[in-house]
Amino acid sequence: MNEQMIVDAIMQKIKKSMRIDLDSTKKLMEKVEAHCKEKGLNAVICVCGPEGNVIGIHVMDDAFLVSFDVAMRKAYTSVAVKMPTIELAKIAQPGETFYGVDGVDHGRITIIGGGIPLTYKGRIIGGLGVSGGTSEQDHEAAEYGLSVLAEVMEA
Repeated sequence: MNEQMIVDAIMQKIKKSMRIDLDSTKKLMEKVEAHCKEKGLNAVICVCGPEGNVIGIHVMDDAFLVSFDVAMRKAYTSVAVKMPTIELAKIAQPGETFYGVDGVDHGRITIIGGGIPLTYKGRIIGGLGVSGGTSEQDHEAAEYGLSVLAEVMEA
């Protein structure tokens, strides 16, 4: 291995740890889909980059039509506010600190559980949104996605 090849390999690893790429997105969506199938959930799974732009979206058979838009909003929201959407929902209720936040950012913010920031090596590298069940079911599926993220990133 020559010097340039070593530098290229190091740069590739650094770049991969800064954001989720398309290949890792596909692998993550496949794992989340398998998990949703086990739970009997027909969902839409969306992964966005750390800036909130969609990298990939996967629609399972028989998913609700509305879940497409909701999954994108969940992924976006999780990186926009740097927290799971189920946690944001708690502090966005009347009388709470972030009440009304779901009315900002041209309606892109949602306070429905199922969105989670994807953190890898201490950095937010993207967001995951799952929509198809209850807020709690979607959150659990997104948590599962986060739990297998390191495996996906290091594959």
